[in-house]
Amino acid sequence: MIAVELRKLFRRPRTWVTIGMLNALPVLVAVLLAVTDLAPRPGEGPVFLSAVLTNGTLYPLAALAIVLPLFLPIAVSVVAGEAIAGEAQAGTLRYLLARPAGRTRLLVAKLVSVIAFVLVTVVVVAAVGYVVGQLLFDVQPIGGTTLSGTTITPEQIAWRTVLAIGYITVSMLGVAAFALFFSTLTDSPLAAALGALAVLIASSLLFTLDAASSFAPYLPTRYWLAFVDLFREPVLWRDIVRGIGLQAVYVVVLVSAAWANFTTKDITS
Repeated sequence: MIAVELRKLFRRPRTWVTIGMLNALPVLVAVLLAVTDLAPRPGEGPVFLSAVLTNGTLYPLAALAIVLPLFLPIAVSVVAGEAIAGEAQAGTLRYLLARPAGRTRLLVAKLVSVIAFVLVTVVVVAAVGYVVGQLLFDVQPIGGTTLSGTTITPEQIAWRTVLAIGYITVSMLGVAAFALFFSTLTDSPLAAALGALAVLIASSLLFTLDAASSFAPYLPTRYWLAFVDLFREPVLWRDIVRGIGLQAVYVVVLVSAAWANFTTKDITS
């Protein structure tokens, strides 16, 4: 069943259209940077964007930082929100559950397909960012500079970029868990996606309020940008570990809630 769900997901043109649209903005930003030779000052705008003019190897990170706050969560919410609710809306959920596989196996297959979408999307954005960075910007064969001002080798940039891709993927799994949970509560994929996005928008807004400082460390968006600490010297692991742990808690709790709801609810469509 997992193979069936993966084929369904990646054979849909809209899946690749979504991934293509995600890459459109970083590519456009890269072209504008290359043409105008202007970039935000250090500390302003998406992280790493000010450094790519002198080292295009960092553009995969800049590309991910561009799509991370809004566009990537939207894409993940839409796909995960459609997992169960989309089948219910199309009237195919009862037929799927009529098979011997059962509800738990169907939910696991949907979860695996969503995880695959998240991983593929993040990797494609990083890969396109790498190609664009190589084509449009200077590449330093001796490496580059960390956010702490120390020299970093190309090999160090490579493995830290891989870790950043993994960290962002984990961060987006929290988004997917929210959307999947809402997908088991409604027959509307749009409602499930909007529910997840409402939680994330509220989290982002609360994080800016001093009154919310007591529970800010537990907000789902709190550590999304902690991957930048991989490019400090030494690497600051505290927020990275906290971010992974926080997303793990959200995923376990929300997926368990989705399973409990889905395995006991009446299926009418």
